[in-house]
Amino acid sequence: MSLHVPEHLRDLRARVHAFVVDRVEPAEPVLHRGGAEAGALLARLQREAKAEGLWALGHPAELGGGGLPFLDYVFINEVQGRSEFGQLALGTWTLQDSLMLHGHAAPRWRERYLAPLVAGEISPSFAMTEPDVAGSDPTGIRTTAVLRDGEWVINGRKWFTTGAKEAAYTTVMCRTEPDAPAHSAFSMIIVPTDTPGYVIERDTPVLGIEHGHYEVVYDDVRVPEANLLGERGKGFRIAQERLGPGRIFHAMRWLGQAQRAFDLMCRRMREREAFGGPLADKQLMQQFVFDSYTEISAARMMTLAAAEQIDRGDEARVEIGAVKVVGARMLHNVIDRALQVHGAAGLTDDLPLSFMYRAARFARLYDGPDEVHVQSVGRRVLSQYRDGGNWEFGLR
Repeated sequence: MSLHVPEHLRDLRARVHAFVVDRVEPAEPVLHRGGAEAGALLARLQREAKAEGLWALGHPAELGGGGLPFLDYVFINEVQGRSEFGQLALGTWTLQDSLMLHGHAAPRWRERYLAPLVAGEISPSFAMTEPDVAGSDPTGIRTTAVLRDGEWVINGRKWFTTGAKEAAYTTVMCRTEPDAPAHSAFSMIIVPTDTPGYVIERDTPVLGIEHGHYEVVYDDVRVPEANLLGERGKGFRIAQERLGPGRIFHAMRWLGQAQRAFDLMCRRMREREAFGGPLADKQLMQQFVFDSYTEISAARMMTLAAAEQIDRGDEARVEIGAVKVVGARMLHNVIDRALQVHGAAGLTDDLPLSFMYRAARFARLYDGPDEVHVQSVGRRVLSQYRDGGNWEFGLR
């Protein structure tokens, strides 16, 4: 495993980095406000990314994407992640959903959705979380789908369905096998968002941000039996296929955000003077740099090691769980220090740190709360010590 960007990727990664820094980051104030102006600006950025060969780099080539192998795309995702809008501007927002359709959807849905998804002409959404069920234990999902006369009849309520308002469809995890064991009781079903009974109740504000996380009611929603994604009762397996690599993508984007915050912090220390000299000369400020450097380096090493294991075909559940927790904590800590160094200015929306700080807090909850991953990693490691075994770090 190399921590350095492979030689064959350096030019492409530099081009993505320049696109995000020079064009996407300056556009953030308008994009955050939303509305027609934001929509037009995002569309322009997407056209520019396509024209410059930077569009949908992680999507398979046969779907119209850039065809980068998983490990190559991991390095690209790191710089793309500097901005909340990097995925949207560069066409990779739909990656996990297009791969899910590509691997499991019936031909009808592959033909209808895949090419437009990769081209950025439509967007997807994914519904798993429910307001009355602990997200850390999805076996409690209450939304049901019953097969009647060749149609799935879906009833329930989901929230944090990101992008539902603009999405062409939602992939919904439903309880379809009430008498099956917990992890075989659920299926994935494709629901076009214009289906009668699909009702968006609200955009749920989070930490003062209207972030496009919608609460949706399914009131006798009826879709054809062929809308099943994959096999009945295999919803958890499909979800794990989606979430495992997805956590690596999250962690690499967090590293991009941390790099941005680290840059802002170090530049501020060089430029700002207090008590007779630059902040960079103060030992406490140097401690901030040291702590941030070591946390970023450790998280990056762990993330790339986990990505390499996945690329070899290993589920890497211990490694992914650890990366999710360590990466989320690292992100918060680095942004927090950068904000502290900027003082009162860091609290304003004149700088990106205010939004970054709030968004970083989501990382400890989505794709599973930290506590669940900590417990899972601890349990899996300890299981290796049964019957005289051990966890050998050098052989993982």
